[in-house]
Amino acid sequence: MCGRFNFDISPELLTEIFGISVLEDISPHYNIAPSQRVLIIRRNGTGNLSEFLRWGLIPSWSKDTSSGNSLINARSESVHEKPSFRQAIRYRRCIIPASGYFEWENKNGQKQPYYIRMKDDSLMGLAGIWETWKSAEGEELRTCAILTTSPNRLVQTIHDRMPVILHPEEYNLWLDRNVTDPEKLKPLYQPYPSDLMEMYPVSSLDTEVAVKC
Repeated sequence: MCGRFNFDISPELLTEIFGISVLEDISPHYNIAPSQRVLIIRRNGTGNLSEFLRWGLIPSWSKDTSSGNSLINARSESVHEKPSFRQAIRYRRCIIPASGYFEWENKNGQKQPYYIRMKDDSLMGLAGIWETWKSAEGEELRTCAILTTSPNRLVQTIHDRMPVILHPEEYNLWLDRNVTDPEKLKPLYQPYPSDLMEMYPVSSLDTEVAVKC
């Protein structure tokens, strides 16, 4: 799962990695929660662009926005079959840049938050999907969800899920809108190598209880 993450990435680094013109209002955010705006990278023609979407996917056929409260994550094992996700995973994939994410260990009735990041402090490219929803009045709302997979050896000590973290060499494949075959995408849904990540406990005063998903 992924119910909270943080973002402290310079516009220059995003431009270097993704070749984008970064939006001017990018600023650090240390506890991004569901329903808030998140920066995503997606393919637009032959190039990439960045934009802010609401976290919590609302399928295009939904009658209202309530589904976004629960669809913050999509399980990679079933994302290609679920009606809520199967069009987005084929045609509307994105990368959600993060500095790290929070996970909670439930032990003896107490929830201890942990912060999980790359050992070398590099960017996490979280595999995401996005969708456009229209209200009856014609208002458009773009939303997104983060894919999850089974945990690596580090994360499994506290939780049974983790986000799908893409390797930099996988970014182009993930964003390629011409790739719609699930068999070409499924190899990307592996747990990220635990020896490249680190995890440490943080104070419960620094964050809030994560949304269960």
